[in-house]
Amino acid sequence: MNNNNEDIIQNDETAAKPPKDVLSELSNMDSLSQYLKSTVGKREGRAIPPLDKWHPKDVADMDLVIKANGEWWHEGGQMTRESLVSLFATILWKEDNNGIIEYFLKTPVQKIRIQVEDAPLLINDVGIVNEGNNRWLEFTTTTGDVVRLDDEHTITLKAYNPTDNDTIDQQTAAINTENSQQTAIDMQVRPYMPVRNGLDALIGRNTFYHLTEIGELTEQNGETILTLQSGGKSYELSMPDSNARSQS
Repeated sequence: MNNNNEDIIQNDETAAKPPKDVLSELSNMDSLSQYLKSTVGKREGRAIPPLDKWHPKDVADMDLVIKANGEWWHEGGQMTRESLVSLFATILWKEDNNGIIEYFLKTPVQKIRIQVEDAPLLINDVGIVNEGNNRWLEFTTTTGDVVRLDDEHTITLKAYNPTDNDTIDQQTAAINTENSQQTAIDMQVRPYMPVRNGLDALIGRNTFYHLTEIGELTEQNGETILTLQSGGKSYELSMPDSNARSQS
């Protein structure tokens, strides 16, 4: 569902290289934004660059964090310009370096390392699309990605381990009673969906709740089974009762 339009992205690294003084400043928010806008040209819709064909050697760091709730924070302040966040989201890149997952903003000439507390993308909407005889579940992220539930884009539940930067989760985990601790653990089981280039998206609480209304919930052997129909196929998501309650 993503439009990888190579015609509007310069794939020639030599042609895309900025002057050396600009390269040294790409880890600066304004410089990176100006560089991206100058190299992508005119866009029809939302194009994702061919990141897999870019192999920059230069690596820098930026004080940018994608929070567990999907917010982007730069140098301690929340980024509120949606157009800028969406632009940067098109160059999000994930790498597994000897078992250590790292995230970057990737350009043809430089990779800029950033921090991600949970998933780099957030799904905040789901709808039903009818095409011919098929009925698809279509998901949209806050930064404009659109993906359908199919064999390559399935939903899974994963345990989320709070980071030191997540103040709310720290406070929740600090509750001393056994029942409250169990509730805190249950609340950290979250639904995710692959989107592109190895990037996962967290399905927001309200969106997941809407899914339970769209699909069919049944009880089997003490578990809640959510069955979803998309593209003429059935997809089942098995959830312990406590996790199902924590998502509602």
